[in-house]
Amino acid sequence: MKAIEKVTRASHLIDMDDIIREGNPTLRAVAEDVTFPLSDQEIILGEKMMQFLHHSQDPVMAEKLGLRGGVGLAAPQLDISKRIIAVLVPNPEDADGNPPKEAYSLQEVMYNPKVVAHSVQDAALGDGEGCLSVDRNVPGYVVRHARVTVEYFTKDGEKKRIKLKGYNSIVVQHEIDHTNGIMFYDRINPNNPFEIKEGLLILE
Repeated sequence: MKAIEKVTRASHLIDMDDIIREGNPTLRAVAEDVTFPLSDQEIILGEKMMQFLHHSQDPVMAEKLGLRGGVGLAAPQLDISKRIIAVLVPNPEDADGNPPKEAYSLQEVMYNPKVVAHSVQDAALGDGEGCLSVDRNVPGYVVRHARVTVEYFTKDGEKKRIKLKGYNSIVVQHEIDHTNGIMFYDRINPNNPFEIKEGLLILE
């Protein structure tokens, strides 16, 4: 059974066993564009990927299914070499611990996403990055664009263009990298992992 057939079965909930780990050649392949109209399978795949992110951020479901928390997932991580990503970035509570007005700052399944413009300034997360396909801690600054403009298609074939900055920008770039066979640690300086070049914005 192909990976896409397994994960898109009606009864299937994506779990950590479905996510391939570093060393698997699919993670180093350049994924194929999807064509429109999408197949039912490709639409269901996007929905299942988003469902996984919701489950991974829900303490009860995450424990039940044994999930690591995630804010993004790309189809190649499921051994499906297609340009499909899902991102789910929660908004933080306010200083008083009240829930945010909008639960998520970014919640989208993107088909054929690509960065079409970016800032000169680079940015990196102060705590580094992790990945559901990497079971080890890789310290260092993962240098990315501070701001990006991303074009993508919705499941209905509608073309969208969004401008992203800060954490959302980093998350989407991380997932788009997966569709291009790039791992986050490829962007860490191997000789000086915590090097701060002039103008590098550190996001805490």
